[in-house]
Amino acid sequence: MVSEIIFPVLVIFIAILSQALKMVKEYERVVIFRLGRLSGVKGPGLFLIIPIIDTVVKIDLRVVTIDVPKQAVITKDNVTVEVDAVVYYKVVEPGAAVTEVENYRYATSMLSQTTLRDVLGQIELDDVLSQREQINKDIQELLDASTDPWGIKVTSVTLRDVSLPDTMLRAIAKQAEAEREKRSRIILAEGEFKAAEKMKEAAKLYQEVPVAIKLRELQTYAEIAREKNMIIISSSTELGQVAALSQAVAKQI
Repeated sequence: MVSEIIFPVLVIFIAILSQALKMVKEYERVVIFRLGRLSGVKGPGLFLIIPIIDTVVKIDLRVVTIDVPKQAVITKDNVTVEVDAVVYYKVVEPGAAVTEVENYRYATSMLSQTTLRDVLGQIELDDVLSQREQINKDIQELLDASTDPWGIKVTSVTLRDVSLPDTMLRAIAKQAEAEREKRSRIILAEGEFKAAEKMKEAAKLYQEVPVAIKLRELQTYAEIAREKNMIIISSSTELGQVAALSQAVAKQI
């Protein structure tokens, strides 16, 4: 008779205990509501709840990755570009993530898309292409400030791809080509300027030593003759002048 009473009681006790005993992993937390009111956050490990009276919501604390789909954005200088990004965030306050927003995952995803459009809409195209690190930082700070009341921490934002219209790609290619042409012309002009300065110094030297220019002429003939494609005919008078010039230069030196 006693065993008939103990057995059902034991079964009921085990059933209640199985419902009361909960376990969560190291990266999880459980938000407990008691009769509809926030009671606290439990985990990790084993803990007890009051069946029927307590309800629980499990929250994952690991970093979550949001793939922000491509957004058509009009930059400050009225250029339409398509941009996509990746956002990394995690829950740092499980209670706020459950009570302050209906669906923190969906809300964070939608906020990431709108913030991406808002930030890029205030920047010119050249800055979008050249200042990605600063743009990533600006978007991350804005998202982090907006999601802070939800118990969310945005850890990083990365612009993944910026797609330009074909007409804009051709314009950028022409601009780059013009920039390279400008640099090459500047380098050429600087070289000509330095060469002109050296020629000016040489002219002053030739003016001070007039016979030196004739020796330079003869040296030029010698350099040309090495190629064996030019014949130079000199008279005996010219040879005598060369000898006299050589002696005069030697005396001046």
